[in-house]
Amino acid sequence: MSELVTGEAVVLGLRPAKLPSRTLAVVIDLLVAFALYVAVTMALTAAVSSLDEAAQAAVSVAAFMLVLVGVPIAVETLTRGRSLGKLVCGLRVVRDDGGPIRFRHALVRGAVGAVEIIMTFGVIAVIASLVSARGRRLGDVFAGTLVVRERVPAQRTGAVPQAPPWLHGRFTGLDLSRVPDALWLAIRQYLTRMDQLDPDVGGPLAERLAADLAAATGAPVPADVPPAMYLAGVVSERQTRDAQRVLPVAAGARGYGAPGSGEPGGISGWAAPSGTTPGPGGSTGSGGVVAPAPAGSPAGVAGVAGDDAGGGAAGDEGAAVRGGSGDGSGAPTGFVPPG
Repeated sequence: MSELVTGEAVVLGLRPAKLPSRTLAVVIDLLVAFALYVAVTMALTAAVSSLDEAAQAAVSVAAFMLVLVGVPIAVETLTRGRSLGKLVCGLRVVRDDGGPIRFRHALVRGAVGAVEIIMTFGVIAVIASLVSARGRRLGDVFAGTLVVRERVPAQRTGAVPQAPPWLHGRFTGLDLSRVPDALWLAIRQYLTRMDQLDPDVGGPLAERLAADLAAATGAPVPADVPPAMYLAGVVSERQTRDAQRVLPVAAGARGYGAPGSGEPGGISGWAAPSGTTPGPGGSTGSGGVVAPAPAGSPAGVAGVAGDDAGGGAAGDEGAAVRGGSGDGSGAPTGFVPPG
């Protein structure tokens, strides 16, 4: 992914085309161009057969420049960077700022391309593309252009698990404006794939992401919140703010309601670690926290921690954090912290 900044200070995430796809596009364009050149040459040969050799040579050079240089320039100008080969391969030529190319960009690319592609059989273009970080040939460097992929394969990603209810409203005071987009993306990818990671790998990864997120927000990670739950809680807070900013009335209806309230976002079956402050909808015992549980769930799902829980408090709480009772009969929550 290549990040380009436009004149309006907008960051564009563009995917530069790889050398194989660019080579295939150039081969298709050259095959079409040479077929057209042969047809034009045969027609001109029959038309200028009565002229002397100098005139015939001048006509041949003019046909070469017109078909193999002029036509590609005209095609890229009219189609805004999409020749036939690029259209087949899903590529497009754009400016360095992500905008469509103009005639001067196509002219420079075509003029330099006649030397580095046609006259040297593409050797210079291949070397320049391999050396360039974004796969640009000399024509792109001089013209200030870049070949990017227009058709990106769709990637299926899972939904981000909702934070446990006892974390609802816990991170309302965080400043999320300084968190970079790359970190949000990394956190989202971790949360959607954490059940596929080995605990020895997922645990340290969650700790590193939580440390980076805490450094960006300026607030330390709460000691009583596991790193994976902390990441889910902050992401949920960001989703809540985005939903309220776009449509405040429908924020709760879209899955960001208070926990235990029956809203789609209120996922029951979570227990807070000992010593935490319960969110809205929860109740406390003496020195402990009772997380809301679905109706008809086993007693272990409630996750009672404190003096009133008796001797089985620790076991019930640990089962509730994993999303079910000790015997595996609890309702799954969709969030399984690593480790």
